[in-house]
Amino acid sequence: MTHRHRRMKERQQRDDLAGEHAVGDAGQIVLACLFAVTWIADAFFLKYTTFLNPYVPLAARIPPGVVLLALSGYLARTGLSIVFGEEREKPGVIRKRVFNVVRHPIYLSEILLYLGLLLLSISLAATVVWIVAIGFLHYISRYEERLLLAHFGKEYEQYMREVPMWIPWFRKR
Repeated sequence: MTHRHRRMKERQQRDDLAGEHAVGDAGQIVLACLFAVTWIADAFFLKYTTFLNPYVPLAARIPPGVVLLALSGYLARTGLSIVFGEEREKPGVIRKRVFNVVRHPIYLSEILLYLGLLLLSISLAATVVWIVAIGFLHYISRYEERLLLAHFGKEYEQYMREVPMWIPWFRKR
């Protein structure tokens, strides 16, 4: 059994995790591959839908693109290490670090990764795939929230009231 299969089996057997959508991982892989192929093919070879690039200077696209890519990496690394890198003795709603800012930081990291790449080279074809990916991630997030509500009840309801799903609230704490 490979290391990856062992980790997947461990994830399925852990009592401190509520579960995930059956096609969540496969859907994310398919959409990531579709986005990558579309973005690379259009941005660097075919250039069918990159006509906006000359109108938005690279100097205006690269800094925010790099910031989004860095933020994406931080959210993914931190979120994954909190969820899968540590087993909680007592199952409960995770409210620390990035999970105290948004409820789905790992999925948000995927959205920001695609957006960062889109800023580096604007491809309208890849933008369509990005929009489909956002819809898919929202769908599986809602599904997983129903699992979390069933598993944690009022504790998760309170968390939903206090922490936004996608866009952080900029407020004084």
